[in-house]
Amino acid sequence: MSVVETVREVVRAAQTICKRIVRKGDRKILSLRGQYNNTLSPTLNAQVIQQTGRGDLPMVRIETHWSETEIYLLGACVTHFQRHGEPPLLFLSEKSRFENGSPIRGGIPVIFPWFGKPVDKSGQHGFVRARPWEFVEAKAQPDGIVTALFRLPPCPELPSIAVEYVVAIGETLTVELIVTNKSSSNFAFENCLHTYFTVGDINAVSVVGLKGVDYLDSLDGASRKTEAGDAIRFTGEVDRIYINTPQAAEIRDGALHRGIRVEKENSLSTVVWNPWIAKSRAMADFGDEEYQRMVCVESGNVRDNSVALAPGQSARLKVKLSSTSLK
Repeated sequence: MSVVETVREVVRAAQTICKRIVRKGDRKILSLRGQYNNTLSPTLNAQVIQQTGRGDLPMVRIETHWSETEIYLLGACVTHFQRHGEPPLLFLSEKSRFENGSPIRGGIPVIFPWFGKPVDKSGQHGFVRARPWEFVEAKAQPDGIVTALFRLPPCPELPSIAVEYVVAIGETLTVELIVTNKSSSNFAFENCLHTYFTVGDINAVSVVGLKGVDYLDSLDGASRKTEAGDAIRFTGEVDRIYINTPQAAEIRDGALHRGIRVEKENSLSTVVWNPWIAKSRAMADFGDEEYQRMVCVESGNVRDNSVALAPGQSARLKVKLSSTSLK
């Protein structure tokens, strides 16, 4: 066999995803070796580990060439994403309860099928964030990105509604909530990916990209106002629903010298929240001083932007999170 033929054989072999399952105690390790393209680029190894996390809850840990991620099956909550050599992108409260039936305080809670606490609903922010989801599969893409699929098991509250969640991990983090209406009538709902971000110091943080946008001020009876500033800064509690906002927003963190870009598809609402001092102290699953190290910039479709889904149709809410260094 010639050298050229040998190289071709190596490339063909490398293009096949190699999977191996290794059991170590309560861990199940699925190692996915990234595919080669036509150039002989370095192997992009990835690993998917199913294990028991905090509170003895099942979780999935995914490691790629660029980053690492942790996803709990409780609520399909992405609790951790960190690029190698950088601070974590997502904030997770040290006091978060990791208990079945209780939502995780931090990461990216999935809010569905309603947002907030409507008078005719029994709980805050829907119920799927406090339900166990199923981990269906993980796949390595040719570029080394790993996608993981989660599915909400059938539940009596949503007898004809299918809900899936796709998490794509690489140099960036992309999450996509997919709702399919299998009933014979329209299905009205709200959705939101309630993302908590890690910041160095809330006093040095600003959020840009929302100038001129109308918002509902939850601290002022949901009164409608217009964002006049070039940037949102934090000197007290902020709880706002920016409506009709398909555009991206960016968090500028002067303490960590980092910019976080929040890009989205099929989302018309952006929620900006920081609980500040009094509300932090009132929440049992949140540290008194943790408001200084987090900010929520959430993407979804709530209030004026709620969704009416026709029979047989699907609604896809997609968010891509990336970070850059600020000079």
